[in-house]
Amino acid sequence: MINIKTLQSYYMQDRIIISVHAQERLRQRNIRQRDIKNCIMSGEIIEQYPDDYPFPSCLIFGYAIDNKVLHVVVSDEGSIGRIITAYFPNRDKFEADLKTRKERMS
Repeated sequence: MINIKTLQSYYMQDRIIISVHAQERLRQRNIRQRDIKNCIMSGEIIEQYPDDYPFPSCLIFGYAIDNKVLHVVVSDEGSIGRIITAYFPNRDKFEADLKTRKERMS
């Protein structure tokens, strides 16, 4: 399991990489690097994806600089973290707390 303190440590040591996919998504969604940092440094892990390939990843709930709720997906590659994507969550997929994923209807 990924630990938020480990990801925060990577950030403090400048060992966080932003994937090409994430760079494009951040630009499209008007999310800045300082928003990502704020989310990771003050956030909490709300979902773990231990089977993600090639490295385990997790979903972090936190806040952008302007206090909007932000979700960031980060992988832990053993000595660095990689930002996979980031987005402003909505109530279409998450409950009112924006932490709990809604159950999918079959």
